[in-house]
Amino acid sequence: MKLNHLIPAIFFLVLFGLPSSYSQNTERISDVFVDEKGVMRWANNDEIYGFGVNYSVPFAHAYRSAKRMGVNIKQAIDQDIYHFKRLGFDLYRIHVWDTEISDVEGNLLENEHLDAFDYLLKKLKENGINYVITPIAFWGNGWPEPDEETPGFSYKYGKGECLTDPACIKAQQNYLFQFLNHVNPYTGLAYKEDPSLIAVEISNEPHHRGEAEKVTEFVKGMTKAVRRTGIKKPIFYNMSHGVHFAEDYFKGSLDGGTFQWYPTGLGYQRELQGNLLPNVDTYKITFDKVFKANQGAKLVYEFDAADVGKSYIYPAMARSFRTAGIQIATHFAYDPTYLAPFNTEYNTHYMNLAYTPKKALSLKISGEVFHEVPLYSDYGIYPDNTKFENTTVDYDSDLAIYDSGAKYFYTNSTDVEPRNESRIIEIAGYGNSPLVKYSGTGAYFLDRIAPHMWRLEVMPDAIWVADPFGKNSFDKTVGVIKWTDQEMTIKLSDLGTDFKLKAINDGNSFATDIEGQTFMIRPGTYVLSGKKARSGFSPDDDFKGSRMGDYFAPESNVDTAWLRHEPALEVSEGSETIISAQFISPSDPSELVVVGFNGSERFSIIMESYLPYQYRAVIPKEKLKPGYLNYFIVVRWDGEESGMTFPASKRGKPFDWDFHNNEPYRIPVVPKQRPIELFNAQADTEFLVRQWRPSFKLVPTEHLGQSEYQMNILQLFRPDNENLNADPIYDYSFKHFIFKRIKEREDDLSGKDKLVFLGRALNDKNCKLQIALVMDDGSAFGNVLEIRPEIGSYSLALSDLKPVKTVTLPRPYPTFLPYYFVHKNESTFDINRVESIQFSIGPGLAKEERFIAHGIGLISVWLE
Repeated sequence: MKLNHLIPAIFFLVLFGLPSSYSQNTERISDVFVDEKGVMRWANNDEIYGFGVNYSVPFAHAYRSAKRMGVNIKQAIDQDIYHFKRLGFDLYRIHVWDTEISDVEGNLLENEHLDAFDYLLKKLKENGINYVITPIAFWGNGWPEPDEETPGFSYKYGKGECLTDPACIKAQQNYLFQFLNHVNPYTGLAYKEDPSLIAVEISNEPHHRGEAEKVTEFVKGMTKAVRRTGIKKPIFYNMSHGVHFAEDYFKGSLDGGTFQWYPTGLGYQRELQGNLLPNVDTYKITFDKVFKANQGAKLVYEFDAADVGKSYIYPAMARSFRTAGIQIATHFAYDPTYLAPFNTEYNTHYMNLAYTPKKALSLKISGEVFHEVPLYSDYGIYPDNTKFENTTVDYDSDLAIYDSGAKYFYTNSTDVEPRNESRIIEIAGYGNSPLVKYSGTGAYFLDRIAPHMWRLEVMPDAIWVADPFGKNSFDKTVGVIKWTDQEMTIKLSDLGTDFKLKAINDGNSFATDIEGQTFMIRPGTYVLSGKKARSGFSPDDDFKGSRMGDYFAPESNVDTAWLRHEPALEVSEGSETIISAQFISPSDPSELVVVGFNGSERFSIIMESYLPYQYRAVIPKEKLKPGYLNYFIVVRWDGEESGMTFPASKRGKPFDWDFHNNEPYRIPVVPKQRPIELFNAQADTEFLVRQWRPSFKLVPTEHLGQSEYQMNILQLFRPDNENLNADPIYDYSFKHFIFKRIKEREDDLSGKDKLVFLGRALNDKNCKLQIALVMDDGSAFGNVLEIRPEIGSYSLALSDLKPVKTVTLPRPYPTFLPYYFVHKNESTFDINRVESIQFSIGPGLAKEERFIAHGIGLISVWLE
């Protein structure tokens, strides 16, 4: 890894041209309180703002992995915190792995984990980043590995007994007292008196059961242990894992409650597709009156759009949080840079500036939302709320834009003009915009440091070479970094043309010629000086609390050729199709070629490079004859004749006599009148978005190559142990994403007028099943079928589909969030805009039918 200069020690964050309230200078502020409206404030009465991340390097898998990899942990912390600052974070949160720093009696252990944590807090403080600490995590230190035998009380008792066993309760109280009294040797401050500590959340996600009085007694014992230290900080407790206990928690002498949000569920094991803005439309706290009655503050300790690789979604989550009265929030979780190539820590999450630049920039914009949008501001419901204050989110373009006049941030290429180019003092972006054109795939930052003088920071190229949300390991690389020269154009009136560029980060000797406003650039930090610039500069000058010349990016790790390609599921005869692929290797290829054959005819088509590392070839319609389109992708470098052939990933020509691994990519080419299959149980069951029940199973039918997914729903409504006061909803819904199948056969859609279901009802009785097609704006159109116990086909005319309720799927966490998506769409049904198919058992049932078992055997669904 390359670190040109470690971030120097400073005590507060200085932001050029920004109001002081953003940086929340904590050197002069020692205490925090919650006012009569449930708002956290500094001692000087300023409202507290904060946005950032969770980050776990001192503990568990991240710590063990650093040791195994020979990573200097403190240097890794320095590097990642530098990126925190570039992303504008001013808040940090972690659930401390108490099991690694305590014994069974709750005595604090002074060890390497506590030392690393102390160092982390020191570096956060130096960089103006405040923190919320959760001292108790309750679980082992293994994930995703097996737990180690650790000395702490959590290892001995487990979460359940930690909440009820008197000895463990006593140990926790002892631990909390010692933990908050611990003096950080790097700052000389006890945690309880650290001005950067905003609040204490007692424990991570306790799942209380049983009597309310016992719950209150438990919470009161913990808050008493905390306050016995003399701390003058608000004390919070998790609310979302026991909503029905909310009032009882507050009786335990709390100042506020904590929440999390996983609007796309967790653990889909692959990247989720489709428009997920409906999933983040609102964060409705159904028990908000309890907070108002108790003047309780609210914070979000964890959130993420899990398994989502797009960049448009986070600012919409931030908006919904602010509407709900959430004051501060931290994303879960920022990947240490040394783990980011593998994403092993939490494979359902993925966040790192170097490896996920667009997503990281989305968090940067979300931070602005948290500092700008007033608490409880209401921007309506989808799709009216995609623009709020200075932020716009756009699913179709996978884009979030923040334009305040002074700041212009964007997560993807855009042609949206800034509102006032002459006022801009800070730019952060990816790809192309009206002000910056960049051919690379890393983030870049431009900051005005003086009239006609700008600081430019460019990250290296990042490419995902595998789905990062699958089953991961250190033997599987999911992301790579490549340092390479790329072209950049900067169109700023303050710089003009033919400006000068000087590399200023340590070890960077790159020089380039400026042609008008265009130049080649290499990853690093630079100062750009226009013709009218008068100010001098030094790499050691202050820049937002760091050095002007600071820079960090991981080294190139592209040590082999990586091709990522997904063949079409099927295409229509007589229609041209596009074959696209992503390719990256240590050296740039001279060409990529599709070498195909359909029957005895062979052909070769050179692929066009249309975006960085992205290639495509148009297969003419005359090549698409009924049967199978078979093809290889051959990569050649200068001076080579044979190259490397995929999917074998082997050197050689695919038709050479000795090229033995010659299995091609294969796409069925079907007649236009052929039905469009939307779901096949044998092939697609694993991709269903559903809440699993133990009664579900996939079984073969009596027909070769055919399977039935049996979904027996013994109870439509199951009481939620985390929300016992919830109103019952007698519905079981699941869905399947089909827009790839729709897109691939879009030329044939006009000839389809029926939706056909093949399957049967279980339990020897009829089952009412609603099938709905969900469009790209979340609108659903469907109808109810009466399915009989015998296997048969049932059809719905597309013209008979009517608007029905859209269920929020994947189901969000916490569970008190809305079951149905309420929107203001005025769409009419359009088969070309369909993204998913929704199945529901519940609509059309008589009242007495809600309480009995229902089941279907699902074989396939198609359009004809």
